[in-house]
Amino acid sequence: MPEMQNEPRAFTDLSAQIPFSGNDDFDRLSEKRDDAAFVASLRAEPNARSLVFVGDVPVLRQAGLRIDPWFALAEVEDFGSLRETVLLGRDKEGPRFAVLLDESVARVVGVLDPGARVDRRPRMIPNRPEYTLTDLRSLAVGGGLSSACLGMMAQAKSILYWHMRHRFCSVCGVPTRMSSAGWRRDCPSCKGMHFPRTDPVVIMLAVDGDECLMGRSGRFGKGMYSALAGFLEPGETLESAVRREIREESGILTGKVTYLASQPWPFPASLMLGCFAQALTRKLVIDRTELEDARWFSRSEVRHMMAGTHPLGFTAPQPVAIAHHLLKAWVEAVG
Repeated sequence: MPEMQNEPRAFTDLSAQIPFSGNDDFDRLSEKRDDAAFVASLRAEPNARSLVFVGDVPVLRQAGLRIDPWFALAEVEDFGSLRETVLLGRDKEGPRFAVLLDESVARVVGVLDPGARVDRRPRMIPNRPEYTLTDLRSLAVGGGLSSACLGMMAQAKSILYWHMRHRFCSVCGVPTRMSSAGWRRDCPSCKGMHFPRTDPVVIMLAVDGDECLMGRSGRFGKGMYSALAGFLEPGETLESAVRREIREESGILTGKVTYLASQPWPFPASLMLGCFAQALTRKLVIDRTELEDARWFSRSEVRHMMAGTHPLGFTAPQPVAIAHHLLKAWVEAVG
């Protein structure tokens, strides 16, 4: 892949410019997580703040157009039904935590559509109109939070999701206990130690000269095409996963693979690994169980898709997704 134009100035890597990546100034304090006295001292600091989640949805304090996801620890106690508390780290403002509340704290509003595949009804905390529950993807698209805050919210959502789904020892089945300030679960029976998991996902553009390959899932909005993607499998290299996923979903054979950037993707806890792959063939054999459609797009078409001016109404992913940045890098490439 040719060199990109306009190298980012604030950071040396593109990954830091993509939503949910946070920044290197945030100290996760990983070497202090087993020091219970130190963690307790952080909790006692007056400027300690916490993100609060009900299930996988953050709780926000809203005043007009301003939203604030941070709560003093004393405020968090007032919610009741606390399930887990995790130390995220420290930023320039002070210690940062994440708290998981029991889902009984909130209630669903409205009636579920019998034909709905996903329950998207809003939730609220009874008798607390100043609080709203808004999914993280919508917050990222809305642009009302800083990149550093979004990074911490992604960190919190992923680790709390892991706690929700790993309450029992995978070795002997006994309930586990949280330890290491929320970054490990220990089994009191077999003494097994369990650590959070991040699932690597390859997301890639197959490119051939002035054209790139994109596909669309039936879950996408009307007219939207994106980069192909799939999970990295055990015993597989990044490059092999890229070539396999492109071949399986589109029938296209690829050769050289070039890495561009990565993005933490907290839906629920993945790491997106953005790549380009050089196409060796052109004939499409689409896996209709994975894709509704796939096709080759010219560089000019992609520019129009990103600008929302494609004559056929085709669109591309928004900047919240690494797929957008793959397309942007390819469109702006020299040569």
